[in-house]
Amino acid sequence: MTSSIQTSTASEVVQKATLAKQAAPRLGMLSTEQKNKALLLMADALVAESASIIEANAEDLRRGQENGTSSSLLDRIALNEDRIAGIAEGLRQVIDLPDPIGDMLEQFSRPNGLHIRKIRVPLGVIGIIYEARPNVTVDAAGLCLKTGNAVVLRGGSAALYSNKRIVEVLHEALGRSEVPADAIQLILDPNRSSVDEMLKLNGLLDVLIPRGGHSLIQNVVKNATVPVIETGAGICHTYMDESAQYDMALNIATNAKVQRPSVCNSMETLLVHESFAKQHLAAVANHFEALKVELRGCTTSVELVPSMKLASAEDWDTEYNDYILNIRVVQGLDEAIEHIRQHGTMHSECIVTENAEHAARFLQEVDAAAVYHNASTRFTDGFEFGFGAEIGISTQKLHARGPMGLPALTSTKYLVSGSGQIRG
Repeated sequence: MTSSIQTSTASEVVQKATLAKQAAPRLGMLSTEQKNKALLLMADALVAESASIIEANAEDLRRGQENGTSSSLLDRIALNEDRIAGIAEGLRQVIDLPDPIGDMLEQFSRPNGLHIRKIRVPLGVIGIIYEARPNVTVDAAGLCLKTGNAVVLRGGSAALYSNKRIVEVLHEALGRSEVPADAIQLILDPNRSSVDEMLKLNGLLDVLIPRGGHSLIQNVVKNATVPVIETGAGICHTYMDESAQYDMALNIATNAKVQRPSVCNSMETLLVHESFAKQHLAAVANHFEALKVELRGCTTSVELVPSMKLASAEDWDTEYNDYILNIRVVQGLDEAIEHIRQHGTMHSECIVTENAEHAARFLQEVDAAAVYHNASTRFTDGFEFGFGAEIGISTQKLHARGPMGLPALTSTKYLVSGSGQIRG
């Protein structure tokens, strides 16, 4: 089985989507054991080829530095042996997860004698449009393969060399398995036109999943004729309630902001109860400033911490993915929830409180894919939820929501058995 990576042409998207479409039926018929063997070969190959992947990644980083790419974006692109080992471990975790394909969801019999079973089946061919993180290439390929789906990947130009080498390695591994290598396709054309073409590829793509910033996701949602599972930008909040334990609140907020600020589940806005702020905001601000985080605050925040910049109206609706943090002082829980309703993206929200009633209200009333009490929003992740890797974090309400693991990449089929029944 040979790799289908090729030089970009005007019809590259159609050619590769066609190859994926042709491979999908064969992939959907494979056993769990056959798919798991392929995943193991892929994981081992990534580790064995770490040096060549890092070499390709270095070219992406060099081009990014020459083009003035931000440090946070370069961090999203960067690969090293530890990160590649972590990506491979994600594939091995997927091996250990139950294969959802063929699962019986329900069965029942009708008075006329028909016996009806509802089972999980692959979606078919999934198109993934994403930006800088090359780990998405492996996560998407592994999850799609396990669920019997072919995948057409279109990553951002910032990680083009990394993604190309990764897919070459995956194809070489699949050549030693029963999985058709054509089930994994990578679009190399970096032009916007290749994305636009994917959006209209009805008949070849069964579903599109965008992963990236707000503008990319909205472009896909608004312009695609192929069905879309919407993943969302992450304007995530942490609310320090009046009864919050200071050390816990500071640790949670610090982790949510600086552990890896370039990802969608990092915190962009810290909401602070006014009484907590009067007692602790100065220390909180000093702590973040020592970590090189730029602070932008509401009028009250600036009054309490004069070194802080005054936030603009646009700041509350900005996903920074950087060492920048908004701080707003609120009168209480109601104002915190209202702020999240106005400015959140229904991704991940957190309350830090010792008040059980406030915690219960926050968990019930805040509309988001993941809502936390006394824990960092950084846990909104397929790996952390025990899903192995993830295909994305859905912020919509149809089909799937939150970190999307294996079941989210399936559809259903009804199997109806009879004994000659006809409808009168």
